Amino acid sequence: MINELERFYHEASFKGKGPLSVAVQLTEVVRNLSLPLDTSDFFTARGGQVKGLSGPNLKKILKNYGIDRVLSSEGGRTSRGSIDNMEVYFDFLNSLHERGISIDWNEVSDFWAQKVRMYFDASPFSISVDSAQSIRSILQNLLQQALDRQRQLAGSRYQGAMMQHLIGAKLEIVLFPDSVIHNSVSTNDKEYGRTGDFDVGDVSIHVTTRPGEALLEKCRQNLKANRKPLIITLESGVNMAAQLANELDIVERVEIVDFVQFIVANIHERSSFTSDARFAQLERLIENYNRIVDEYENDPSLRIEIAQGR
Repeated sequence: MINELERFYHEASFKGKGPLSVAVQLTEVVRNLSLPLDTSDFFTARGGQVKGLSGPNLKKILKNYGIDRVLSSEGGRTSRGSIDNMEVYFDFLNSLHERGISIDWNEVSDFWAQKVRMYFDASPFSISVDSAQSIRSILQNLLQQALDRQRQLAGSRYQGAMMQHLIGAKLEIVLFPDSVIHNSVSTNDKEYGRTGDFDVGDVSIHVTTRPGEALLEKCRQNLKANRKPLIITLESGVNMAAQLANELDIVERVEIVDFVQFIVANIHERSSFTSDARFAQLERLIENYNRIVDEYENDPSLRIEIAQGR
C-alpha cells in the first residue's frame, strides 16, 4: 500500500500545499464510505468548490498528528486546482479498489501527515526581488545558498540541481516549452539516450558546477556525432573547462559560458532593458523553475521563494 501511495505522490506531483491539503482532508471525508467514489457527490451546491475543505478543518486534522503549523489558511477550498486534485486523488483510490487492493485508511492518513511534515521541513531557497540589486547578485546569492546547504548534507547536489533546472526554465522561455525535455538531476544521460542535460536542435547542453575529464570526453563524443557541445558552468569552471578542452584538442569547437552571465544576458534582452519587465522576467523564470522542480525532483526544498522588496 505504501508503495502505491509513494508512486501516486510522485507521478501525480502531490507535493505542494494545495494537493496535500486536498489529500489530507478528503482521506478523512471518504474513509467510511464505499468505493468507487463519484466526484460529482463532492461538489458544493454551486459546483465551484469541493465539499469538506476548509482551513479550520485542515488545521484540526493536522493537529491530531501533532502538526501545529498552517499548511493552507483556506484548506484548499477556494483553490481552482482543488477540483482537479480531488478528481486525480479519487481516480487513484478507485483504481486501488478496482485492482482489489485493500485500503488501510489509518495508513493512508499517516502517509499524508508524514508528507506534510516533509513539506514543512523542506524550507525553500529564498531571494528578495529588489530593483537596487543586479540580477547577477540575486543569482549569485541563490547559488551561495545552495552551496551552503550542500556543505551541510554530504553527498547532496543542490547547486548542480538548481543550475540545471534554472537553465531548463530559461530554455522554456526562449523556446516552445514542449521542445524542452526535463529530467531529474540524478538521471543518467546514456540511460535515456540524451547527449547532454538538454538536447536542443543540434546542440548538446551540459550544465555543471565543476567540469571534469568525463564531461569533456562527452563533448568529444558529441562532436563525433555532429553535435555542438555547449558547457554552462560556474565562473570558476570556465577556465577549467577550456584547459581540459585544450588537452583534448577540441577547445575551438566547444562553447563554454558562465552560468550567471548566460541567464543575466537573456533576462535583459527579453525585458528590452527596462526595470519592471526585467523583474517580471526573473519572476517568470523562478515560476517555471519551481514547476519543473515539483514535477521532476523529490525534494521540495529545491524550490525558490520570492520575497518582494521593490
